[in-house]
Amino acid sequence: MATLKLPRPAVWILLFGLLGLWFYALGARALVPTDEGRYAEMAREMVATGDWITPRLNGIKYFEKPPLQVWMTAASFELFGLGEWQARLWTGLCGLLGVAAVALAGRRVFGGQAGNYAAAVLASSILWDGLAHVNTLDMGLSAMMAVNLCALLIAQSDATKPSSRRNWMLVCWAGMALAVLSKGLIGIVLPGAVLTLYLLVTRDWKLIGRLQLGMGLLLFLLITAPWFILVSLRNPEFARFFFIHEHLQRFTSKIHHRAGPLYYFVPILLLGMVPWLGALAQSFRPERADLPKGSDQRAFRPKLLLLIWSGFIFVFFSVSSSKLPSYILPILPAIALLLGDYLTRASARVLAINAALLSLLGIIGLASLARLPRLSQSAFDLPLYQQYLPWVGAAAALACVGGIAALMLRSQRSASVYATALGGFFALQALMLGHDGLGRYAAGIDYVARIDAELDSKTQLYSVNHYEQSLPFYLRRTSTLVGQADEMSFGLEQEPALWLPDLTTFIQRWQSGAKAVAVMSPDTYAMLQQRHLTMRVIVSDPRRVVVSNQLQAKASP
Repeated sequence: MATLKLPRPAVWILLFGLLGLWFYALGARALVPTDEGRYAEMAREMVATGDWITPRLNGIKYFEKPPLQVWMTAASFELFGLGEWQARLWTGLCGLLGVAAVALAGRRVFGGQAGNYAAAVLASSILWDGLAHVNTLDMGLSAMMAVNLCALLIAQSDATKPSSRRNWMLVCWAGMALAVLSKGLIGIVLPGAVLTLYLLVTRDWKLIGRLQLGMGLLLFLLITAPWFILVSLRNPEFARFFFIHEHLQRFTSKIHHRAGPLYYFVPILLLGMVPWLGALAQSFRPERADLPKGSDQRAFRPKLLLLIWSGFIFVFFSVSSSKLPSYILPILPAIALLLGDYLTRASARVLAINAALLSLLGIIGLASLARLPRLSQSAFDLPLYQQYLPWVGAAAALACVGGIAALMLRSQRSASVYATALGGFFALQALMLGHDGLGRYAAGIDYVARIDAELDSKTQLYSVNHYEQSLPFYLRRTSTLVGQADEMSFGLEQEPALWLPDLTTFIQRWQSGAKAVAVMSPDTYAMLQQRHLTMRVIVSDPRRVVVSNQLQAKASP
């Protein structure tokens, strides 16, 4: 099969253009609740208070996750100021780190072309590319686990010199430690379980001696232990909540109301691997070529490790009682490596099928455009869906063009692979950039100036039976919760003076004469109207109502 080669300057221009779009997209949308607003606000509060040990949300202790991402986002705010791209910078960099890791591991373990294809696969996959542009914890976890996995593959590769093997294993341990600081014990439990299964299958017990257990564990503890010790000393309640509630109970119970059927992640994986559906199944086939003829039957088998990594993590989260779409993100680097290697020998027929599927998805998207406004839940957001239509149409058209180009270039492997990747990448960017109208509505960002005009240093801000995850970041201030603790319930158990648990106390304070503003749902607003509470509406939409207890608006300066 022929290979199309572009001049080196053209390759660099293309790469820099793609990187420019990657970073531009980090700041092109409002921070959408819940995760984006939550973690941006936690980082803002960390900068404002100077407390980098005890994480807080809305001024309340928040121990659900370790602080690595909040630290990195706070550092971004310190360096570059508050803003959307600063809030997403860490996840954007982590997405690129994962792409770089699979490129390097692919090149070192399977060959140069395989590494290039693996990077293209990962960078263009909907789930990886999408979550690299969302301020949520799973991308940080997945990138660090990708470092852990790829460093292990390189360290154990036959091509790696013994003098380099130790260093790569230490990188592996460091990646695992940073994964723990990203999202907890899952960062060590999953890689540890995968390696154990691999050892049981291959009986390659000599591998244990190549893991640098002594130095690795020491490095792991040097990275992870300081924060866990310091936060426990300052907050004696931390250990029980973090290790029991957030790990054991989250996995074994439905305490967070995130249950789903056993097949929950199947459609998510299929959608998340677009535009590579046509080659996905073939890449999972066990390869006897993973163990060259005449070699030691217990030689390191990278493809088998990747298969176990993908399969175990998928099953682990499938049987968990807590499910979110982003939970399976850590398997994508392994799948990208398997696909990258497979694409080096895929037939023109497979490339054609994969390209045709991408085009078909684009055609379905174009045919479904008229139905998009039906997703609107009210007359208020209907125009937002209508504004989104051209972007969805552009995304579908880009998918079609990418698929058709890849189909026409199927006899030139590299050209077909990269055309598929570019089609998928540009289509997703169009979908995400066009979503900003709906995102701004969800975040309430267009009301910030009007709300802020009602606030001064003495104004009390309340969140009544309703907590906005993004507004606090844009308003640059916390609020007093009323009636609903939600995810901050544990922190409020430790510091109950920080909230008002009932409406009666709130109403008394509201009517005391001290200036106050409250954010609530329309249902709560209607209920308080029935109780004849003095309220002047500042802003209102189907998602929230913001009111003041002052009948006269603040005079303009």
